[in-house]
Amino acid sequence: MARIAGVDIPKNKQVLFSLQYIYGIGSSLSHKILAQAKVDPYTKVSDLAEEEVNRLREIIDKEHNVEGELRKEVDLNIKRLIEIGSYRGARHRHGLPVRGQRTRTNARAKRGSRKTVAGRGQHRGMTKK
Repeated sequence: MARIAGVDIPKNKQVLFSLQYIYGIGSSLSHKILAQAKVDPYTKVSDLAEEEVNRLREIIDKEHNVEGELRKEVDLNIKRLIEIGSYRGARHRHGLPVRGQRTRTNARAKRGSRKTVAGRGQHRGMTKK
């Protein structure tokens, strides 16, 4: 297994997809990195030469924010939003969706499992319309 940016990338997959196991590298960034390193995206990681792995490692370390640094930066951004008291910060603090999604019927994953509330549903003596 090749180790890049502190992550063991799978050796039985193509380089294009195994780079995406690194936090902060998606599909488009993976393409750009491989083009810059002049590595064929469809070769398997196990078939890469040590020199190619080193080139990839250098490009990722020098030019891109990945893994620990990126996680720290994201956490600091969220903390800043909470501290300044912005609307987005309040949504983060309460564990609700931040980007304007509806929460009346959806957002179950964020809000947790349903809690039964007394007084909801059909009342006694009411007839259906």
